[in-house]
Amino acid sequence: MKRIQLIALSMVLVLAYNCKDAKKAEKEGQSATDEPVQQIAEEANVEVIQFSMEPKSNSNVQGEVVFTEENGTVSMKATLSGLSAGEHAIHIHEKADCSSDDGTSSGGHWNPTHEPHGKWGADEGYHKGDIGNFTADEDGNAVVEFSTDQWCIGCEDENKNILGKAVIVHQGFDDFTSQPSGAAGARVSCTGIIE
Repeated sequence: MKRIQLIALSMVLVLAYNCKDAKKAEKEGQSATDEPVQQIAEEANVEVIQFSMEPKSNSNVQGEVVFTEENGTVSMKATLSGLSAGEHAIHIHEKADCSSDDGTSSGGHWNPTHEPHGKWGADEGYHKGDIGNFTADEDGNAVVEFSTDQWCIGCEDENKNILGKAVIVHQGFDDFTSQPSGAAGARVSCTGIIE
């Protein structure tokens, strides 16, 4: 008799728990058995921020930068125009301040781990802002794409958080050896990364 009562009590608790979950899911706009809706909700956890680049140092370099964070990886896509044809450097700098005409108000490269300047991933060290070089076409246009799990958007880890920093495009290319910035020349475009 006690065994039947325990089984009955267990079934009531399981049913009550499942009903509670179903009501909660319906309240949140999901069906308790609707798997695709649950996947869409998880995919909605993608963080996206977008900024316009401002010309600096009497250049005409402008464009747009989009950062997307998904599953612990931040991807950057910069679409640029007004460049001279050839190689240019792009970095993340330490301050989201593009107020000066030459972009120097953004400070130096973002380097929270106090490493030497270098090519991204180099064993000798590199700054978290050392994105690298890209090539502009004959019309002065370029698209730069970069992804890493060493950045985050708005997390509490100051060694990874890109908010409060700036994206800088340089007139020249990064030689990956000159300290502390790769001798990339004038800052020709800037945007502050502010949420």
